[in-house]
Amino acid sequence: MDLKEKVRIIDNFPKEGISFKDITTLIEDGESFKYAINEIVDYIKDKNIDLIVGPEARGFIFGVPVAYALGIGFIPVRKPGKLPWDTVKVEYDLEYGKDALEIHKDSIKPGQRVAIVDDLLATGGTIAAVAKLVEQAGGEVVTLNFLIELEELRGRDKLKGYDIQSLLKYDV
Repeated sequence: MDLKEKVRIIDNFPKEGISFKDITTLIEDGESFKYAINEIVDYIKDKNIDLIVGPEARGFIFGVPVAYALGIGFIPVRKPGKLPWDTVKVEYDLEYGKDALEIHKDSIKPGQRVAIVDDLLATGGTIAAVAKLVEQAGGEVVTLNFLIELEELRGRDKLKGYDIQSLLKYDV
């Protein structure tokens, strides 16, 4: 199946010069969404993964069905103040400032093998922060899995040493 046919491209959104990859058209099509999830599941099913971790919000869309298909747990990564229990936090740099992400501090046990699942690999900053958070909590990041990779933004450069899967690649 050609998943690129299911992604709507919107030029000059959210601002001039940006070519936005709209995944809503893919996830609203049951057959395409199921195919994408199954491709990620097939990639990681033999890697002895204990947990799926996904950053809000679109990481939830892809990570939860992958976890369900594998019969394993899902750990949400949230912005500060969104989780109700004690958390582990990591701060990271943005183009103009800083941001932070958190998980519950008891959600990952030392040595657990983790797959991080998200919709998009762009510059790699957010996913590098998620990987750091998982490792800070004692987990081992085994693989990073994405629906889309924007190759021109060179996110892989920030993620050297990690196994990376991306189903669709765009030059931007």
